[in-house]
Amino acid sequence: MLDPRTAQLARLIIEYSTRIGKGDRVLLYGETPAEPFLRSLFVEVLKAGGHPHLLVNFSGMITGTGFDEDFLSLASDEQLDHPATFYELAYEKFDSRIRIYSQSNTKALTGADGAKLARRRKALAGILRTQMRRGAAGELRWMTTLFPTHAYAQDAEMSLEEFEGFVYRACHVDSAEADPVAYWKQVQAQQEGIAAALNGHDRVTVRGENVDLELSVKDRHFINAAGEHNMPDGEVFTGPVEDSVNGWVRFTFPAVYQGNEVEGVELRFENGRVVEAKAEKNQAFLLRMLDTDSGARYLGEFAFGLNFGIDRHIKNILFDEKIGGTMHLALGAGYPDTGNNNQSAIHWDLICDMRGGSEVTVDGQVVYRDGRFVL
Repeated sequence: MLDPRTAQLARLIIEYSTRIGKGDRVLLYGETPAEPFLRSLFVEVLKAGGHPHLLVNFSGMITGTGFDEDFLSLASDEQLDHPATFYELAYEKFDSRIRIYSQSNTKALTGADGAKLARRRKALAGILRTQMRRGAAGELRWMTTLFPTHAYAQDAEMSLEEFEGFVYRACHVDSAEADPVAYWKQVQAQQEGIAAALNGHDRVTVRGENVDLELSVKDRHFINAAGEHNMPDGEVFTGPVEDSVNGWVRFTFPAVYQGNEVEGVELRFENGRVVEAKAEKNQAFLLRMLDTDSGARYLGEFAFGLNFGIDRHIKNILFDEKIGGTMHLALGAGYPDTGNNNQSAIHWDLICDMRGGSEVTVDGQVVYRDGRFVL
């Protein structure tokens, strides 16, 4: 029997987030555990007059092949470099893409060959560039969300039932009486004031127990993220001036990327570039990511999490970066609609808790203290 919350989430994404209409070509992709959700999305796209196209992955969504472990184990250099043709076509030509995180094993690639994985990331980098370019131009309505699985529940140290409740509450589709569209419109209105107050400025300082950074946002645009591209959502973000970041930060939550968990990450920046990096756990992976390409050591995003309904860290960046009272920085590719032009095969968000003893100033004025804006 279909969980009514799943159907409600599908309607929210089609009607509000991606605004699917007659004739829209829509890519729907996820892993096999998400079959009920994929079906609901498929039905809602049809009801809206769009054309749904399924790409179902059987074991992994990272390599663009559907069988990540087998591919990375057996692929030759030529095969690693070969583009993901169907994805490239969809990202370049379709009107919308909806990606559903739905892994049955979040640790599947923990022991994968790092060199092969890095090589494959470079082969797929054009897809990320297309997403950001067409998304900024309003040509591609992309959305990323999650379907609850046992693997995610285990990472979050919850039962599956408890985790399902957590996910659907965060998306505000947890009851038949809920009006999720109205809720996310309200979030959009509230966050717009924050984004507007931050726009049009230059120098930003971020001070706290775990951070001492200075950066510029001159001629950059803060974006109000309220459910259009992620569900759940709740953040404002921009792309800093690429060579402006100086200082130090220690990220207080584990950083998880493509199944690899890194703890105790500390970075030091000079003129925008990471010049020192260390981690208490899995430092080798951190350094490999920083050496992915020339853009991986620069920031593509500077953001504040504003969703105080997400009250715990679950080792899933879709949720964790939105935690109210946190700041996150993304290494690698930037979003062109913020004005950031950094290019990389990675976009890796790392999170710093700001809820105690922190202060952010913009052009000398305090705008944020202890995890909340004071505008």
